[in-house]
Amino acid sequence: MERNQTDPGWHRARNLAESVRFAWQGFRLAFRTQRNLRIDLVVAAAALATAWLLKLPLGELALVALTCAVVIAAELFNSALEAVVDLVQAQADPLARRAKDMAAAAVLVCAVGAAVVGGLLFGPRLFALWFR
Repeated sequence: MERNQTDPGWHRARNLAESVRFAWQGFRLAFRTQRNLRIDLVVAAAALATAWLLKLPLGELALVALTCAVVIAAELFNSALEAVVDLVQAQADPLARRAKDMAAAAVLVCAVGAAVVGGLLFGPRLFALWFR
């Protein structure tokens, strides 16, 4: 179903400032409605604070920041895909479920990857602090 541009649900950015405003609106909506995104943001803040406290070299700090961003982006993509699936398929459907489950699996893969990165970067340093 194609939307008419006069439909209030349809908007297209006319410039960069509008693009940023629409993106910010989407982020705020996701923050308000998606519990897992809020959890991801808390974990990301903790990971970045830990990296700073451990005085990680700039390259490793950048890796932690990028890893956090990937998990958050995956969560946003997952939420967007779930919204689209709900829009086009109001009833339970095996194909819709597969799409949602696979999108959730992508978030899981990113989160496990982030945990591995965190373990590799933080693990030896924390171990050395605790067992000196």
